[in-house]
Amino acid sequence: MKTLTILSICLIITSTAWTQERYFTRTGEISFYSDAPMEKIEALNQQASCIFDKSSGDIAVSLQMRGFKFEKALMEEHFNENYAESHKFPKSTFKGTVDNIQQLDFNKKGKQEVRVKGDLTIHGITKQVTTNGTIEATANGFTINADFSIKLEDYKIEIPSAVIGKIAEDVKISLDMDLSPYTN
Repeated sequence: MKTLTILSICLIITSTAWTQERYFTRTGEISFYSDAPMEKIEALNQQASCIFDKSSGDIAVSLQMRGFKFEKALMEEHFNENYAESHKFPKSTFKGTVDNIQQLDFNKKGKQEVRVKGDLTIHGITKQVTTNGTIEATANGFTINADFSIKLEDYKIEIPSAVIGKIAEDVKISLDMDLSPYTN
């Protein structure tokens, strides 16, 4: 009986510690910006999901393409129908790892530099990307930020011939995630 009690306590402690290694959000922010001669294009999605395992450095992000909101309704419609083809490719995902996870001190105050490598899937095309970002411990978890650029042609997002030269071929993406402990 004593052995069973000790074993039960060990299992509870282990499972609690394991869940505290993972952090999650469903309200992450991903924005993109395209500085083009015709018009500056900006959009924000505040419904990105992200899970981060601080022991392994594994990170995964997922979002619905229709979650991007634009200043102008017509831009949003064109984005979903003509560029992202959200009806065919409703999700974008990233699955990767923080390369320098072993060098991070999660008890340290302030932002720490991270290097993330993984697979980014947009428009049904998966490409390996590497980018730098920051992670900062907060009272309830972590904040993760990153900025990087993609080329539309890499993801087979076609620019209609009528607007070639008026829309930028590179898009700047910003990611801001406020993560809390993951609970089952």
